[in-house]
Amino acid sequence: MKYLALFVFTMVSIEFSFSQLQVPQPSPSSTLKQIVGLTEVTIQYYRPSIRDRTIFGDLVPYDKVWRTGANQNTTITFGDDVVFGGTEVPKGTYAIYTIPNQAKWKVILYNKTDNWGLPNSWDDRLVVAEVDAQLSQLGISLETFTIGINELRNSGGALFMAWDNIVATVPIQVPTTDKAMSSIKQTLDGTPSGNDYYQAASYYLQEELDLEKALVWLDTAIKENADRYWYHRPRSLILAELGRYQEAIEAAKSSLKFAQDAGNTDYVRLNQKSIDAWSAKLKN
Repeated sequence: MKYLALFVFTMVSIEFSFSQLQVPQPSPSSTLKQIVGLTEVTIQYYRPSIRDRTIFGDLVPYDKVWRTGANQNTTITFGDDVVFGGTEVPKGTYAIYTIPNQAKWKVILYNKTDNWGLPNSWDDRLVVAEVDAQLSQLGISLETFTIGINELRNSGGALFMAWDNIVATVPIQVPTTDKAMSSIKQTLDGTPSGNDYYQAASYYLQEELDLEKALVWLDTAIKENADRYWYHRPRSLILAELGRYQEAIEAAKSSLKFAQDAGNTDYVRLNQKSIDAWSAKLKN
């Protein structure tokens, strides 16, 4: 009985020691979380490398569905409904497949993500989007397959997939305006702080919305916190957009003074540059 117990203990120990083995994966996993406007986009994928191989047209055949990475499905998760390459896509998680070609790529979002690589049986009913990607040549050979989101702006961005000397890009539009306007209304209808008014006004300035309304919000914010130079800065920019350059200069001078008091040289430089530009306009 003693030897049986020892045998069981030894086998368990061996099994446990095997489970602790750690070696690097040939295609390591990667997770990207990116906020696009107000929408979170998450991409999970495995990153193969070239390793002296010919990639497109060989390792990755042309005109055939590619898993777009290695190992498990490459997936993308949208936190809101989006427009992907011109196609409306509900929020959720999708597998990304591509069909590379020398002239163009097709990018497919597939509503089943538990495949290892390609599905055993392709189901067209699970295709949520099938769009053409814009192809560009890289000036270098990128060793490791990379997916990301760039060209970020409030209303969207661009999904890119790059490997070797090729990058494929698909635009993504997100519902930032609807979410932002709803949040602004809800917050300002409640008990808003000076910072709430400042953020709402800054968004209106960025999106070139009702600047007169934004100016009123900034005036309200400044009444509560007159020494916040970052409040005076957008106020000066709005006044300049409205063609009220003398008032814009005075607002910029206020921002500059409070920035000097706080030791913020960046704001001092920005305001002085604006003051010089607007002063020149008044002279012409």
